[in-house]
Amino acid sequence: MRTVIVYNHPYEGSFCNAILNAVTKSLQKARHEVDLIHLDKDGFNPVMSEADLKAFIAHRPVDPQVIDYSERVKKADHLIFIFPIWWDIMPATTKGFIDRVLSPGVVYDHHPRGFGLVPLLSSLKSVTIITTMNKPKILYSLLIGNLIRKVMLRSVFKTMGYKNLHWMSFTSVKSRSHEQRVKWLHDIENNFYKRYAQGRRALL
Repeated sequence: MRTVIVYNHPYEGSFCNAILNAVTKSLQKARHEVDLIHLDKDGFNPVMSEADLKAFIAHRPVDPQVIDYSERVKKADHLIFIFPIWWDIMPATTKGFIDRVLSPGVVYDHHPRGFGLVPLLSSLKSVTIITTMNKPKILYSLLIGNLIRKVMLRSVFKTMGYKNLHWMSFTSVKSRSHEQRVKWLHDIENNFYKRYAQGRRALL
């Protein structure tokens, strides 16, 4: 099984990075092949240029980095996004990945009857979003309206026709104790191992 992780956080000492390490460790233990797309270390440019927009319309990416990312995503059995929530939504680099890489002709196509979208990633079995933020869960849910669920899960992947979508949200991170963060990481390792090891056995 091949799992592609799209990671976006510039600071190696962040809790997001600790989550990345826990997820990677769990996947490797479950004998998954892990392909890490580290947007910050790769220097990914989130801005869609005129050439990108023309390529988007033509259903044929032209930027070498976008082409590389697209080919790697096509091979994914599972896709995982890890990023912090800043000002209630994903960072610009993650949004740019959605705009420039999750494009027609690569991840989805328009339905031949002219209504709706058709998923193109035939091997993709699940999409998981993992986020961190300092805002309390109840404030984000009631006042903001869980924008990640609306944007990433419903507006992007569900609209494209993908199923088996998950969102793991870690809230009030800065105010949590060290013990609580360690427990979170331990739970992540256990939960991911159980889910992905079972999925792998089911396919053997």
